Amino acid sequence: MGIAFTLVLLSGALHSVWNLFTKRSGSKDAFLWHSQWVSIIVFLPLIYSDARKIEWGAMAILLIGLSMILHAVYTILLAKAYTVGDLSQVYPIMRGTSPLIVPIVGILLLGESLSLLGWLGILIIIGGIVTLSRSSRSNSKIPTNKSAVLYAFAIGVCIASYIVVDKLALTYVPLFALNAATNVGNLIALTYFAQRSGQWREEWRVNRLAIVFVGVIAPGGYLLFLQALSMADVAALAPMREIGTAFGAMLGVWLLKESNGSVRIPAAILITIGVIIIGIYH
Repeated sequence: MGIAFTLVLLSGALHSVWNLFTKRSGSKDAFLWHSQWVSIIVFLPLIYSDARKIEWGAMAILLIGLSMILHAVYTILLAKAYTVGDLSQVYPIMRGTSPLIVPIVGILLLGESLSLLGWLGILIIIGGIVTLSRSSRSNSKIPTNKSAVLYAFAIGVCIASYIVVDKLALTYVPLFALNAATNVGNLIALTYFAQRSGQWREEWRVNRLAIVFVGVIAPGGYLLFLQALSMADVAALAPMREIGTAFGAMLGVWLLKESNGSVRIPAAILITIGVIIIGIYH
């Protein structure tokens, strides 16, 4: 469990870093589109080896397809969210929504129960998300950026969904093959939006080093998480990955000079604390 926990923490840190580079990019669609190509090419030898180990069948095809769709929707929404919103607002909301949804769905639909401390964790997360949702965007007098908040919530739903699907898919599909399938799905989904932006070549010219970096660490971070999932229960590990939530908000405020840091960083820390409480006392 200790190794799995360490992998999850590292995965969360890498996730916040590549989100920082995505936010700093010009055309988010083009930036992420190029990054998918880098991921596919870099991991191609391992993908080839893993592809021969897939246990093909109806269930494997269904889970791979569903995972590709969920990751593709997630990637498109992520590009939209960072186009209209700040990293310090979008990132904590999307990362906090996922562990908030899972226990609530379990209670409402599966008849599961939650401890008193678990409920406290949910209330803390809700408080942090509400605070972030009401904070204004950098350099704006508008009280709240509703589009960014809505995108962030939708991304959180995708995260909660693909974590569960990917955990099931690992029964039939090896790590690198599953990750490659989602990269291909992302590439296909982003092609239209990247082409429409008209910034394919310009984005590569200006940000090619960042694109290569993200192309390596984005799948690398999630591969660490998938490896951890193969070693321990998703219910115990998924919340721990969100510890990077506060780190993402800090990167936005400190490196990107986004406003409202005095509100957003404490709110992100609240979300992180709530996630940890749910993870321990769910």
